[in-house]
Amino acid sequence: MRRLQRFQHAFPFSYVLASLLLLALVLWMAFGDMQRFRSEPPEASEAADATIRVEVSERSRQPYVPQLVVQGQLEAAQEVELRAKVAGFVEEKPVRLGEQVQAGDTLLVLDQNALPEQLEQARANIALAQSELSGAESLRRRELISQPEYLRLQAALSRSVAEVADLSRQLDDTRPTAPFSGTLDRLDVELGELLQPGETWGRLIDDRTLTGTAFVSQQQVGQLSSGLPVTARLLGGAMPSATLAGTLSHIASRAEEATRSFYIEVSLDNPEQRRLAGSSAEFTVTLPPKQVHAFSPALLTLTAQGDLSVKHLDDDNTVLQTPVTLISADTERAYVTGLPDPVRLITLGAGLAEVGQRVNAVAADALDEATRDAQGER
Repeated sequence: MRRLQRFQHAFPFSYVLASLLLLALVLWMAFGDMQRFRSEPPEASEAADATIRVEVSERSRQPYVPQLVVQGQLEAAQEVELRAKVAGFVEEKPVRLGEQVQAGDTLLVLDQNALPEQLEQARANIALAQSELSGAESLRRRELISQPEYLRLQAALSRSVAEVADLSRQLDDTRPTAPFSGTLDRLDVELGELLQPGETWGRLIDDRTLTGTAFVSQQQVGQLSSGLPVTARLLGGAMPSATLAGTLSHIASRAEEATRSFYIEVSLDNPEQRRLAGSSAEFTVTLPPKQVHAFSPALLTLTAQGDLSVKHLDDDNTVLQTPVTLISADTERAYVTGLPDPVRLITLGAGLAEVGQRVNAVAADALDEATRDAQGER
């Protein structure tokens, strides 16, 4: 009895009970339900019971008009810096700043110095050279003049003709005219001011039509062709809602080396001659219509090669994964080509279905709420 008491004193009952529970737990973990750890696959009947249910929606192609939006700027269709071709003092300014002019109108009048008199003398020299050459012709027929002398007289006549042409051009340059119809947008000279050859004195602009310029990426340029309709929307400024209609007029054949992008030009009508030249603009190019499939962007997946693709079913409910070409996308819809028509899209459960696997297909409106909660939209 004393020995039992000493044992109980050395090993309390709670300690003994805890040791027994720990031993039982170790034995249960070592020799528990071994049926859960199989080395063989389940029977076919079990696999059939585990078939994945997916939601399927049949979609057909639909017409879609894609658009390409790029940023750029607007320029006047014709614009030229007006420069003096001859030296002279400004005598007259027949056109006021901002005035409309027609091609050939005189824009500025410079003093002519002695050009009229020089021109008259040069014309008299032509008459003299022609008379001398006519006399030389008669002597030449009688072989009374040498060939070098005859050639010298011909050269003198040619020199006089060239001098008249040069003086006539200089005289015309004292009255510079408009090379095209437009607006005198800048006039930087005053009466009495001396202009030197090459000096800028004004600017002429024709903005009845505008040229839009922009750059598109090498991925986008293949969709473009000359003549496509374009809408330009002004960005910022006093007329943020201004829009112009036009056409795509030029596509560069070579990309810029620095950016690998292609330069494009858009021809736009500006019948009201709104002051838009030099402004930034957004160009919307309407591309040729395509037949596409439209669905949520969440259904797009990537192939092993990194290409965009979509999972769908064949007639035997086998999962297929087909690469697609993305035409356009927003937060609501993706528009793609490359799918068969019609196509049975997997709209729910695609993340659980493997390519080549047969699944249990359920119409899009047939899956119950419990299945949706269990699988989650893929």
